[in-house]
Formats: sequence, structure tokens, C-alpha cells
Amino acid sequence: MKSYYRVILGSKNKYAQECYDGNFIGASYGIGQDLSNELPENWRDFNAKFIDIYLQLHPDPNKTKIGAGLACGALWTVCKGIKIGDIVISPNGSGNYYVGEVTSDYCYQPNTDLPHRRDIKWLPDPIERSSMSQKLQNSSSSRTTVANISQYAEEIEQLIGNVKPSIIVSNDPEIEDPSVFALEEHLEFFLVKNWKQTELGKEYDIYEEDGEIVGQQYPSDTGPIDILAISKDKKSLLVIELKRGRASDKVVGQIQRYMGFVKEMAEPNQDVKGIIIALEDDLKLKRALSVASNIEFYKYEVNFKLIKS
Repeated sequence: MKSYYRVILGSKNKYAQECYDGNFIGASYGIGQDLSNELPENWRDFNAKFIDIYLQLHPDPNKTKIGAGLACGALWTVCKGIKIGDIVISPNGSGNYYVGEVTSDYCYQPNTDLPHRRDIKWLPDPIERSSMSQKLQNSSSSRTTVANISQYAEEIEQLIGNVKPSIIVSNDPEIEDPSVFALEEHLEFFLVKNWKQTELGKEYDIYEEDGEIVGQQYPSDTGPIDILAISKDKKSLLVIELKRGRASDKVVGQIQRYMGFVKEMAEPNQDVKGIIIALEDDLKLKRALSVASNIEFYKYEVNFKLIKS
């Protein structure tokens, strides 16, 4: 079963045209060595070796293990995680996305800007961003180099065939009626955009690397973390899990897995906390949280008004 990825080709998409013309995608991260024999099946094994290498190559006090983990994880995904036959979409900097199919395994091209490469068969016509659903636009706007957008496979295939989707689709098994949540689907992006005006924004900043937000949909080995934030004094890392509608007690185990992952990446003097944000809770969730002192629950509200003028 093929997967779908959004891949950014250089800062501000500066290598997009070169990759399109040369029929490849690529990455660098300053690691100038052939990785052909350095690509295990598990990206965590790759990170375990290359995080220290990355930090040595980037002797900047602002570089952290979390940022290095993101970079190394993205490099592994480009080189190994993306499979032959998978579909890649890449922004070209002009409001459109190149679309192509991966046709080769990893290859190394030294003395180039993007030495770690995969061959791509690009389609002749790009996807117009304006033709995407708002949810796909939001997911494709993530600033991380690589984002798995396989949940939008049906829509992407429709866009490739120049057929626009006409129904609201939800791939979340916990949502019984997707149309009920049409106004709530932008919760994550609204929260990120208005972060500084929220209660959380007074104490925490969404995690950044080199001035770019990377804490939205931060990848982990058990799935993407909705939002990863860091306290203004740099002493606490905050994992935020967003749930549309009612949150069940299952989300406690989920966020604890994410928190365990972040704890492994944290500095020795940093603690890790969690917040669950949902429309409603219930008795099961309250009881689960009563013995999880480092996880809090926040409710959100969606307001929609029509005002006659």
C-alpha cells in the first residue's frame, strides 16, 4: 500500500525547480557521507547514531537534541522511509505543488547541494494549492521537511485526476459524523496561529529550530505529536494532544507514549509535561488523569454566529 508525503526541497523551496528538472528529491542537513550502509529499518536506530554527528557538524549552542532528532528523522525518511511507488508532493514556491512517484532506492551524489537523493517520475501538471481542501492545505503547510499526508490519499488521487472531492471525509475512527466537526477541523492551526494570545502562550513557545516552527506535527516513533512546546525558561517541554469532540481515556496512554519519546530527547535538566485539549471529558478520563499528575486537561469551545447588519 503506497504512502503519500509532502517534501520541502530546501529552505523556501529553493531547490524545487532543480529537483523537478532533474527528476529527483533530495536532502542534505550537512551530512556529507554516503549513507547506503547506514540506513536501518528503524529510524530511531539511525537517529541514535546520527544525532551526535549532526550536533558535531552544527556546533551552535541553539541546536538541541530535539531539533537534531527532527533533522535526522527527516533525512532517514527521505533516504529510507519513503518507498518505491510512494507519492510525493513538493511546493514549488509559486502556490503549486509538484507531484511525483518515487522510482528508486537511495543514491548518493557528492558535491551537490542535495546529495542524498531518490529518483522521481514527476507528473507534467502540478497541483494548485487553491484546489486543495483546507485540511490538506494546512497539513501541506507544515514547516517540517517531510510530512506524511497519507490520510489525504483519496483527495490527492482525485486532484491528480482533476476531480475535486465533494464531500467531507474523516479518517479519524473516533468521529462518527464528520460533518459535525467541519467547524472544528482547524483547531490545531487556529491554536498555532493564535498561540501568543492563548493561556498556554504566556508560559510556553511552540518549539522552533533556526527560527522556524517545527513543533507542529512533530514526528515520533508512535505517530506525530500535534504540538510540541517549550517553556520560556527552557526547563519544561510540553506535549499537546488535540481531540475533536469528546476525549476518551485512551488518549492518556497515547500522550504518555509521546511524552516518553520526548523525554528521551530532552536535556537532563528538562522535565516533560502533557496537555490534552478536547471539547468534553468524561468520568473515565478524569479518573485516568487523577493518577497522571504531569498531564492536564483543557476544554475548547467553537463559536459560530450570524449577525444581521
